[in-house]
Amino acid sequence: MRDGIEQGTWESHRPKLTYPFDHAPKAGEAVDIAPGVKWLRMPLGGALQWINVWAIEDGDGYAIVDTGIGGMETRNAWRAALKGPLGGKRVTRVFVTHMHPDHIGMSGYLTRKFDARLWITRLEYITCRSLAADTGREAPQDAIAFFRGAGWDEEALENYRAKFGGFGRGLYALPDSFHRLNDGDEVQIGAHSWRVVVGSGHSPEHACLYCPDLKLLISGDQVLPKISSNVSVFPTEPDGDPLTDWLTSLKRIKTQVPDDVLVLPAHNDPFHGLHARLDHLVNGHERGLERLHKLLAEPKRVVDVFGVLFRRKIDEYLLGLATGESLAHLNCLIARGQAVRERDPNGVDWYRAAA
Repeated sequence: MRDGIEQGTWESHRPKLTYPFDHAPKAGEAVDIAPGVKWLRMPLGGALQWINVWAIEDGDGYAIVDTGIGGMETRNAWRAALKGPLGGKRVTRVFVTHMHPDHIGMSGYLTRKFDARLWITRLEYITCRSLAADTGREAPQDAIAFFRGAGWDEEALENYRAKFGGFGRGLYALPDSFHRLNDGDEVQIGAHSWRVVVGSGHSPEHACLYCPDLKLLISGDQVLPKISSNVSVFPTEPDGDPLTDWLTSLKRIKTQVPDDVLVLPAHNDPFHGLHARLDHLVNGHERGLERLHKLLAEPKRVVDVFGVLFRRKIDEYLLGLATGESLAHLNCLIARGQAVRERDPNGVDWYRAAA
């Protein structure tokens, strides 16, 4: 699970979103969102506590969108939901917005239990399989060099070595096959057609589902009302520019999905105000880039720039997130020709504003 460190806390106000539901479902319960669409929650633990999942009537059963993180607690929650608000009906299909464990983690459990197919974009499925294969491996030297370059000290590097390979621990065994979702696909689920709207930046090929008839957008982590999803550079692609992908995706969603939808996010509550939230996210990151560019009047390491991007204190638990997000902003400035990177003899990268 990768959740962003909200940059919007720098700002004096947020867009005025409206939340039409006065309560969220408890464990084993569901809230009716629209005809044939139910809102359920699966436990996560940690700061977010829950992930929202969605059940859509689909013939004689329900199609499920996102599944929760792998583990006994989530399995018990699904058992309660299937017997209770889903009325013992079967799961017809499992849609997953993207490959992070809180979304795909129980897909293998549900698909095997009901002999159902996983529906997901190709890059999300392949990336998930690749990351799951790292479970139990030692941290590669490329990754150590990557974080040393960011300015991590030996204690932080040792913590990374100890925790490496944990991605697969949040997964029930992945399904061995999938049905590919493509951007622009029209998918019939029950009585209504849902359009696939793909974004990137938070993950490689994140699929949102938009139903014009019901005026609903299942946004996954692509659009969240109260936090900004993590947009990070990782050791596998150190020169990547996911922030440009993210900003481009948000702007594109605004042209693809009208403002009158009810947004069904993976975290927090369903809300109205999609376009205002999209603008807020884009503008917040642009302001962060402006602050960062000014800071680079003098050369800085990655670990030196946290203060202009995040209001929260960055401790050992947030260091990885903050490093990845900061690198995303630095690489974006480099791609725009506004910054350069130079490596010193100790293998540490220094960033400065371009002349």
